[in-house]
Amino acid sequence: MRFLLLFALAAIAYADAPQILARRCLSCHNDSTRLGNLSLTSRSAAATVLPAKLLARVERGEMPPGGGLPAGERATIKQWVEAGAPWETTLTVRPRATSSFWSLQPLTNPGGTIDSHLLTALRAKGLAFSTPTDRRTLIRRATFDLTGLPPTPAEIETFLNDPAPNAYEQLIDRLLASPAYGERWGRHWLDVIRYGESHGYEQNHVRPNAWRFRDYVIRAFNQDLPFNRFMMEQVAGDLLAPGDPNVEVATGFLVAGPHDTVGNSNLAAMRQQRADDLDDIVNATASAFLGLTVNCARCHDHKFDPIQQLDYYRLAAIFNGVTHADRPVATPEARAARQALTAPLEQQSKTAKDRLAAFTESTKPNRSSAEAALRARHRPPVSPFSAEESWPPAPARYVRFTAPQGFPGGLDELELFPPAGQNLAPSARITVSSTRIADGNPDAYHPRHLNDGAFDKRWFAEGAGPAFITLELSAPTLTQKLAWSTDRARAFQGRFQQNTVSNYQIELSLDGQSWTPVASHQNRLPHRQPDLDRLITLEALNPADRASFESAEAQLQAAETQLKQIPPLPMAYAGVFKQPAEPVYLLKGGSVMQRGDPVAPASLSTLSHANFTVPLDAPEGAARIQFARWMADDRNPLTPRVIVNRLWHYHFGHGLVATPSDFGYNGERPSHPELLDHLAQRLLAHGWRLKPLHKEILLSAAYQQSSAFNPAAVSVDAGSRLLWRFPPQRLQAESLRDAMLHAAGVLNPERGGPSFRLYKYTVDNVATYFPLDRFGPETYRRSVYAESARSISNELYMAQALERRLASTPPSERIQQAFLLTYGRPPEPGELTQSQQLIAKHGLVHFARALFNTNEFLYVH
Repeated sequence: MRFLLLFALAAIAYADAPQILARRCLSCHNDSTRLGNLSLTSRSAAATVLPAKLLARVERGEMPPGGGLPAGERATIKQWVEAGAPWETTLTVRPRATSSFWSLQPLTNPGGTIDSHLLTALRAKGLAFSTPTDRRTLIRRATFDLTGLPPTPAEIETFLNDPAPNAYEQLIDRLLASPAYGERWGRHWLDVIRYGESHGYEQNHVRPNAWRFRDYVIRAFNQDLPFNRFMMEQVAGDLLAPGDPNVEVATGFLVAGPHDTVGNSNLAAMRQQRADDLDDIVNATASAFLGLTVNCARCHDHKFDPIQQLDYYRLAAIFNGVTHADRPVATPEARAARQALTAPLEQQSKTAKDRLAAFTESTKPNRSSAEAALRARHRPPVSPFSAEESWPPAPARYVRFTAPQGFPGGLDELELFPPAGQNLAPSARITVSSTRIADGNPDAYHPRHLNDGAFDKRWFAEGAGPAFITLELSAPTLTQKLAWSTDRARAFQGRFQQNTVSNYQIELSLDGQSWTPVASHQNRLPHRQPDLDRLITLEALNPADRASFESAEAQLQAAETQLKQIPPLPMAYAGVFKQPAEPVYLLKGGSVMQRGDPVAPASLSTLSHANFTVPLDAPEGAARIQFARWMADDRNPLTPRVIVNRLWHYHFGHGLVATPSDFGYNGERPSHPELLDHLAQRLLAHGWRLKPLHKEILLSAAYQQSSAFNPAAVSVDAGSRLLWRFPPQRLQAESLRDAMLHAAGVLNPERGGPSFRLYKYTVDNVATYFPLDRFGPETYRRSVYAESARSISNELYMAQALERRLASTPPSERIQQAFLLTYGRPPEPGELTQSQQLIAKHGLVHFARALFNTNEFLYVH
């Protein structure tokens, strides 16, 4: 018994050793940092160091730096090493925040008002609010803030002369009711959730149907959809309102981020692509709604927040059935109506295909002989590597090579030969039907590549329609052969190029007016195997069956043509949902090739309200809708805090929490924690509706105060975090562009629908973008409707538009009108004189451009 007791005491003595390592050593020697190439997270990770060697460093006081371990801990490590260094669990760096962290606690109910909370903090620093601002400044501030546009001169005058005591409140109500409100605040949300209308990565193809989600967001803000419902619809709209296209598009949130479209047959690469897609969804969801950096737990437990690696994979499992794709969004009635049109045609198509397949099957016994007969009567198919055509020697000054179906793979060389002698093409003048522009480089696919002797450079025609190439010789010359290739460089590499020219005609002319055909694709076997198989079938059939076969082809063609004429259902880039082929696995170190146990979908263990776990074999969507409800639960302390902080951030230029997407340890602490919870409680009291909260904020004295500089206050609070004044804010890029268009009088008010492009977009293997050289009404829509975020190359064309607007005004009124349109006020006497001098010296357009580049235009005060 005494022996057992001593053994137990010894075990207890060194049981704390791993935790000593975690506390004293793991910050430097973990899987991520590995100073000295040493990790102490587990016995296997520490296999590079012998326990005795570790003990020697500890006993000499070398580790940890700064004096080593206390004597008691050093003795514990010694006993532990002497006992064989047992390691029962994996060690992790202790989170800097625990479940008691401020943002994870239930909402408090501090009461008070916005102004009372702010004044308490101001008075503690000996500060106070600034005086109220003037009405002209206030209407410009509120209008830009709520709509992203400046007020018109008429709106300013109306507000200035409104004697009603609640004139400002009425102004706020009007702005909140404006459709421009949804465009402004919807764009804020689209920025938060990483919305893009192209896939990103190296191919970066456009998503032509992503705009339906953008319109959903704008509509939700304008309708003041409760934010908890807004959250739920973006995660599980297809489940909350199946058959309602206005809600189903909301899941575009899940696939709004980048997506690698490069196909890959490598197992590790395929797994990595899928893991990255899920990581994007997890990161966007956690940061946008919860203000948590859950993605930091992808490879290990979060180093700073109480989020386990298991939590990360539980969230990933929730979205395991989500894939990037378009999907139809239509009402059940619209689907049924289309089905009624397509069903008989699809049946006709199926019947015809079955007949054709039966005829083909019946020719199996004699297909070999039929193919031999065809090959005996026809020339070989066109080769993509070194095709050529010959004709009886004939004089020509012009040789035209026409492809009725275009040159799908381009041409790397086109060579013309006389009966004997060298290639004539290098000295010929080349004319082509068109040339594709690539990467903004007009020389990339230039016709000169057709006779430059370089097989790795090609000419491409623009588009896929008929195309031609004409070779013009200096004088009539005897010709006999034309040779061409689509991608001869690949032939040298043993790689086959499918896109060749198999339908063509060659013509000669002496004057360029009268043409004589000398060769064509006629009597050649087709290049594509399906076309060859069809000819073999026809050759093998008897005349009666051949007629029936061709009749079935005609029926198939008729059905397919009519099907194409039926308008498709509306499509939205809102993701496709299907039962996962395999579960999500916990990845050791985040490596897709080191799978641990499968992980069931579940809520974050960090929060304790309404927690759930969904079985691994549950139907797709079961976890998503549970998670949506979990986020939107009134007991969730994060979601209301995060969204009200975002509102505050956009109204005042900085949030009460300065890191709006990180409410964890590495984020900033709230400057006014009681005010943050007060706003969250007000949101809940308003049924999660944002417009009433906007109104409360804009009606506060804090919002209506002047932005005037105060040296004494700046010495205490230079950044105005305590809001002793309204912080001046620079217009965001989108508002700046829209304000210039608005001032110039050319802003297109069209709302919703497909996005406009400020860049020309071409599709090859990789999408290419380069700026338009002309602009018009379509490109003058609000920036939220731009397909690309790169919307402002320079403002000269907008200054020219303002110049045209001012030119229609009597000369004596132009400067006055310019100031009203850009600044919302008339010019001061000194400004009037300066403006007259500038116009006289540099012209009206440079005066307009100067107005656009002043702080008064660029900033809201």
